[in-house]
Amino acid sequence: MLYVRSNSGTDAVGRLWSMDVATGMERLVADPTTLHEGAEELSIEERARRERMREGNSGIVGYSTDSASTSGVFTLSGGLYTVNLIDGSAVRSIEATGPVIDPRLSPDGSHIAYAAQRSLRVIGVDGLTDRVLVAGRHEHEFAGIVDFAAAEELGRSRGFWWSPDSTRLLVERVDETHVQQWWISNPVTPSDAPHMVRYPSAGTTNATLSLVLTDLDGNHIDVTWDNVTFEYLVDVSWVDGHDPLLLVSTRDQKHMQVLSVDINSGQTRVETDVRDDQWVDAAPGATTWLSDGRLLTLRADRESDTYRLHAGADWLSPKGLQIRDVISTSESGVLVSVATDPTSAVLMLIGLDGSASPVGPTTGWIMGRSVNGTAIINERQLNTTEVTYRIEREGTTIPVTSHAERPHFTPQVEIIESGPNKVLTAVLFPTGHVKGSRKLPILMSPYGGPGFGQVVAAGASYGEDQWLADQGFVVVIADGRGTPGRGPAWDREIYRDLSTGILEDQVSAVAAVAARWPDDADVNRVGIRGWSFGGYLSALAVLRRPDVFHAAVAGAPVTEWRLYDTAYTERFLGNPTEDPGPYDYCSLSHLAGELTRPLMFIHGLTDDNVVVAHTLALSGALTVAGKPHCVLPLSGVTHMTPQEEVAENKLLLELDFLRGALQG
Repeated sequence: MLYVRSNSGTDAVGRLWSMDVATGMERLVADPTTLHEGAEELSIEERARRERMREGNSGIVGYSTDSASTSGVFTLSGGLYTVNLIDGSAVRSIEATGPVIDPRLSPDGSHIAYAAQRSLRVIGVDGLTDRVLVAGRHEHEFAGIVDFAAAEELGRSRGFWWSPDSTRLLVERVDETHVQQWWISNPVTPSDAPHMVRYPSAGTTNATLSLVLTDLDGNHIDVTWDNVTFEYLVDVSWVDGHDPLLLVSTRDQKHMQVLSVDINSGQTRVETDVRDDQWVDAAPGATTWLSDGRLLTLRADRESDTYRLHAGADWLSPKGLQIRDVISTSESGVLVSVATDPTSAVLMLIGLDGSASPVGPTTGWIMGRSVNGTAIINERQLNTTEVTYRIEREGTTIPVTSHAERPHFTPQVEIIESGPNKVLTAVLFPTGHVKGSRKLPILMSPYGGPGFGQVVAAGASYGEDQWLADQGFVVVIADGRGTPGRGPAWDREIYRDLSTGILEDQVSAVAAVAARWPDDADVNRVGIRGWSFGGYLSALAVLRRPDVFHAAVAGAPVTEWRLYDTAYTERFLGNPTEDPGPYDYCSLSHLAGELTRPLMFIHGLTDDNVVVAHTLALSGALTVAGKPHCVLPLSGVTHMTPQEEVAENKLLLELDFLRGALQG
C-alpha cells in the first residue's frame, strides 16, 4: 500500500510511504526535504491545478504507479522523479522538460506521460527520448491539462489517459480562443504585471474541447463527436478489453451521452442517453464497463427518488439506497459510498447481481478503497475528533499510523431536525455550558449550497465550530435544500432559485434552536458567517431577512451570479442570455439599499474562482447607497486560505467583528 503522509499536524510537507500489508511494516519511500532544497517552486499551471483540486499542502501531493505497483512517479517543484517500489532503491530524478504537471506511468511501467509547456509529452523511465506527443495547434490551445469547467465544477482532474496496453493515449485539447480574458493582480506588489486567466463566466463562451488518440510515435487520430452540442467532456474511462468511453454533456446539462470510441478510426457511437428536465449529475468515475460487459452509470431514479447504479438496461442498486460516489469496480462488483442517512457515508459493495453488502463500519463517515478482499478504511465518528486509518484483510486489522494532532477539546454536537423540511441542523454550545444558565448569541455557520454538506457524523469536521462556540456562542450549522445525501428531489428544490428556499431553511434552523433551548439561545442576537457559497448566503441573510439576522461575515461571497462560471451557475440558474430573471433575483447588488445590519466582507485579492470583483461590486453599491460596511482584503490569498497566519488571524478578526456586533 502507498500513501502520502506528513510528519505532524503542523507539517504540510507530504512524504511518500509504503506498507507491506503482509507484515504491517512501513517504509519511507521519498522525502521531499532530502530531494529538493529551498522553497517549493510551482508553475502558474500547477498552482491553478492545485487550486481547482483544493490542494493546500506541499511536497509530494500525488503519485502514479504502473498497474503492478512496482514503480512510482511523482513531481516535486516541477521536477520529475521515479522510484522502484519493490526493492526500495533510491529515488531517481529524471531530466524531463519542465515544469512537469501530473506525471502518469504507463500500465506496463515503461513510459511516463506528463504535461509541460502546454503540451502532452512522453519520456522513457530510463530518462531517454523525451518528446512531445500532442501540442496545441495555436497559441490559445493547450493539451494534456484539464479544462477549467471540468476541473472546477464537473469533478474531472485529468487531461490524458493511458490505454490498458500502454501503446496509446487519449489526450484532451483545450482551445480557449473565444473564452474571455480576466486579469488577476495583487495590488500589494504594483510592480508585478497582472496575471491573465481565461474565465468562462455565466452566459459567455466556453473553451472548445477535442480529443486526440496518439501512439508513442506521435501518430494522431482525431476523436469525433458533436462537441458543439455536447460541449462539456465530463468523464473518460478506458478499461482493458473495451473501447474507451466518453461522458459528454450539453451546456444546460439536461442531456448527457455515453459514447464509445473506435480506437482505429476515432469515430464514436452512442451507448446510452441520460436526460433530466432540470439537470443530469456529473458523477465522476461512475461511467465504465463492468467485468460482465454491461455499461455502468450512476443516475437519478426520479420515480424512487434515489441515486442508483444502472447497468446495461436495468437498475443495479436497490431503491432507497442513496449512492454518493462510485469508488471502483472489480469482478466482485462496484464499491460505492452510500448515504445510509444524510449525515453518513459508508462503503458498500454492490454485487453484479444487485446485492449490497457493507465494507467496513456501517456508521459514521467512512472513506476508503477495497482491492481483492483488502480494504483500506478511513474512519470518522461523531463523538470523537479522532481519524483512524487501517487495513482490513482476511479477518485481521492492521493500523496505519497517523500523525494528525487532535484538538484540546472534543466537539459536543447535537443534530436536530428544523422546520417543515426537517432540515438537518448541528448545534454546538460552549464547552462546559450549563443549560439554562445564560442566554448566548446564535452564530449560524453554513455553507448551505449544492454539492457540499456540513452536518455529518464526523466530530473532526466541527473543530472550528466548537472553537467558535467556546468564545460564547451557540453555533448552528444547517444543511438546507440542495445539500447532498437526501436524494434527487431534495437536490433539485433549488432549481432556478439559489436564494429563497436556501435562506428559508436557515431561518427555520434559528427558530428550531430557539424553540428547543429558549433559555440558552438568544434570537435577538443572531449572527451568520460563511465562505464562498456560505459567504453569499451570509450577505443574503442580512440583506433579505434583517428581522432574523443581526450581523454577517461574508467570506469570498458570490454577489453577482453573472460573474461566476458557466458549468456551476447555468446548471442551477440557466443561461442568463436566455433568461436573466433568476440572475437578477438571486444576485445581491440590487439589495444594497436594504442593508440595516453590520456586514463584513473578507476576500482574497488573487482569488481566480470567486474573483474579488464580487465583493468590490457589492461594496461599491453599498457605498453609493450610503450603507456602512467593512471590507477585509487578504493580500496574495486565493479562494483557499492555506497560509496558517492568514487563516488564524482571519478567524480572530471575524470573532472581534461578531462580538462587537452581537455582544455590544
